[in-house]
Amino acid sequence: MRVCGIDPGFAIVGFGIVDQEGSQLKPIQYGSIETEAGLPVPTRLKQIYDACQTLFSNYQPDVVAIEKLFFNRNVTTAFTVAEARGVMMLAAEEAGVEIREYTPLQVKMAVVGYGQAEKRQVQEMVKMLLSLPKVPKPDDVADALAIAICEAHSATPIQIKGEEGGRRGR
Repeated sequence: MRVCGIDPGFAIVGFGIVDQEGSQLKPIQYGSIETEAGLPVPTRLKQIYDACQTLFSNYQPDVVAIEKLFFNRNVTTAFTVAEARGVMMLAAEEAGVEIREYTPLQVKMAVVGYGQAEKRQVQEMVKMLLSLPKVPKPDDVADALAIAICEAHSATPIQIKGEEGGRRGR
């Protein structure tokens, strides 16, 4: 199964593509989509949308896991990030990719085993679980990989029986 984890943002969108084979996780690609401050909001949203379309087309994920938004301070930022998250989800929907949503608490539980884990603990576990040489930067990239790991750990394979005598799938 191929999972694309997305940490939604407006200036920086983190993404991480991970393949799951049995209990093994293999990082395929990770990085960020960045938009330039000062450009009109619609232009930046289009850049994010186009980049997501390209990402989904190039890597063909089976599922896109995206973090649910949680804001307790800046409402203006929350609206802008929500708009960006919407275009990311639209790109996934148009690509025919299943979308799963996870809260930060769910991601921390799946990756670290503790819902109140510190950001640094999550980053170190991402590095360890994916056998990376160092913690990915910026933080949004490590967060996106954590979201992909959360989906991989949360997915429940089902048994599909057919002429091949049964195979695992979703």
